[in-house]
Amino acid sequence: MTFPWRRLRQLGILGVNHRNVVFTGMYNPRHLYPLVDDKRRTKELAIAAGIAVPELYGVVQTEAQVRHVDELVAEYTDFCVKPAHGSGGRGILIITGRYHQRYRKANGVLLTAAELAHYLSNILSGLYSLGGRPDAALIEARVLFDPVFEQVSYLGVPDVRVLLFRGVPVMAMLRLPTRMSDGKANLHQGAVGAGIELNTGRTLSGVWGNRVVTEHPDTGAPIRGLQLPQWDALLELATSCYELVGLGYIGVDIVLDRVKGPLVLELNARPGLGIQLANEAGLLACLKRLEAEADIPPTPQERTALGKELSAAL
Repeated sequence: MTFPWRRLRQLGILGVNHRNVVFTGMYNPRHLYPLVDDKRRTKELAIAAGIAVPELYGVVQTEAQVRHVDELVAEYTDFCVKPAHGSGGRGILIITGRYHQRYRKANGVLLTAAELAHYLSNILSGLYSLGGRPDAALIEARVLFDPVFEQVSYLGVPDVRVLLFRGVPVMAMLRLPTRMSDGKANLHQGAVGAGIELNTGRTLSGVWGNRVVTEHPDTGAPIRGLQLPQWDALLELATSCYELVGLGYIGVDIVLDRVKGPLVLELNARPGLGIQLANEAGLLACLKRLEAEADIPPTPQERTALGKELSAAL
């Protein structure tokens, strides 16, 4: 009798316990977690390092600021609100425009100023934060995604998750919002994850929940064979985040803005394992290969080349 976990190990699938004990446990010092768990701090570090991120319009930290939010966003037609300590896409609010004195959400629903203030108060109270602790709300520029994604996304903004180990890209996937995910690019909420060939930037088939899909469930557009623009630049941008926080095993989330190109959205010190399902491949072989390497190249460009080389060889 072959136990399921043994079969998964034979296939090179990285499990949760192995990830937690070895890769996040050994390569991610706990004292560095605040650098990625606090999105405001991550953004400040990225700006200082010259890494492209969506523009920060302001930060709401007190109820007094909540009462004056109309003044803070007065000059912006559209914007994004997110909790500084949120996770899994929870608490993100996208405002796409205005109608008279109200704010239009991505799904067309209009919010009054009072409703927007109430939403911000919920963020400050910790409703969406890790551990429910008091939080702050970031207000930043809304990303206008590249036209290449028009037919494979529902309402929200697709993003690319790049997994780095020792600063080397080892796997990537494109996360596509759906009606089920309410426009969020989060697999656990119902988004589609499509694997990406690391050396070419071309998409593979996708996974939606526990199903393999070849078409977007809402638009019917094919998922496989989509060539991501500016792939080399996107991959090098992700790889450069290794120096930013010093964590050995991280997920980097990047969006492709139609004007500004690749932008880093956030970093994750505990990246999920669904990326293996999206790529129909295990992580262990590549991770073990990199663990055995005595010398990892020092520059993002060299590490990106190494990641592509390993991906093509495995």
